[in-house]
Amino acid sequence: MYSSSPFAVPASCASLAYGFPAGKRRPVTGASLLAMAGHPAEDGGMAHHMTENEWRGFLSEGTRTGKVATVRADGSPHIAPVWFLLDGDDLVFNTGKETVKGRNLTRDGRVSVCVDDDRPPFAFAVVQGRATLSEDPAELRDWATRIAARYMGPEAAEEFGARNGMPGELLVRLRMDTVLAMAEVAD
Repeated sequence: MYSSSPFAVPASCASLAYGFPAGKRRPVTGASLLAMAGHPAEDGGMAHHMTENEWRGFLSEGTRTGKVATVRADGSPHIAPVWFLLDGDDLVFNTGKETVKGRNLTRDGRVSVCVDDDRPPFAFAVVQGRATLSEDPAELRDWATRIAARYMGPEAAEEFGARNGMPGELLVRLRMDTVLAMAEVAD
């Protein structure tokens, strides 16, 4: 079954994600997730659902980019890579106010971010929620510098923070309402 929403989750998978009421979730193994996706694991132990500590570590490790999906005015999805950091229950990134994603987020705060490890045995995390936007110059510059330190190193953080934390930019805070994260997908 298909939906016009880029954020639709099949009913069979909806209970897998964090963020649903406790009574609605059910434990799942990598094998059962793969089976629901049409790929039964022969040994019953391939992929596994990451714990909260595992997915937070995965999202914070190294310089993986996030692929941000936003909703265009016509309802179609738009995807773009971003640098990001975690801040408690928020995933934080910045973008230009007049970019496609900036305009999309200003109009419709629904957003998904996918982060993956493309090396065997492969892993991914998909975060969904609503974004809040800020144009506060001090906050924008501070976060742009922190994000730049992760991706460009401390020696270049100020330079990139100044470039990415100026008027015309938005600070985006994605409240992580739903997280689906799998590790050792091909182990």
